[in-house]
Amino acid sequence: MKKKYRHILIVDDNPSIRGPLGFLLEEEGFDVEVAENGHEAMEKIRQKLPSLIFLDLMMPGKNGYEVCKEIKTDPTMKDIYIVVLTAKGQPQDKEKVLSFGANEYISKPFSPVKIVDKVQELLK
Repeated sequence: MKKKYRHILIVDDNPSIRGPLGFLLEEEGFDVEVAENGHEAMEKIRQKLPSLIFLDLMMPGKNGYEVCKEIKTDPTMKDIYIVVLTAKGQPQDKEKVLSFGANEYISKPFSPVKIVDKVQELLK
């Protein structure tokens, strides 16, 4: 069985999320890039399409909703798997971002180990 491409982009303005999650994923053999905001994320996506994106919703400049919508309406990017990691836990926030095409929604705080297990399952 052929392994899926293992490039992951973590988009979050909080370094205490990007750093530990990125470290754990790299330890598991994933190719990880990070972006601090939506504009930087879109630049990195255009340079190298990831298989999976962890996306925060609340960021300065271009927010996660805008990034998700832009990715899912672009034919070259629409198949990227998007997991939203956010402190916004209201049902309407979840409904909105899922309607834009996000694949999963996980509220902060979360278990980094469970996140790594989920990625292993998705990209095995």
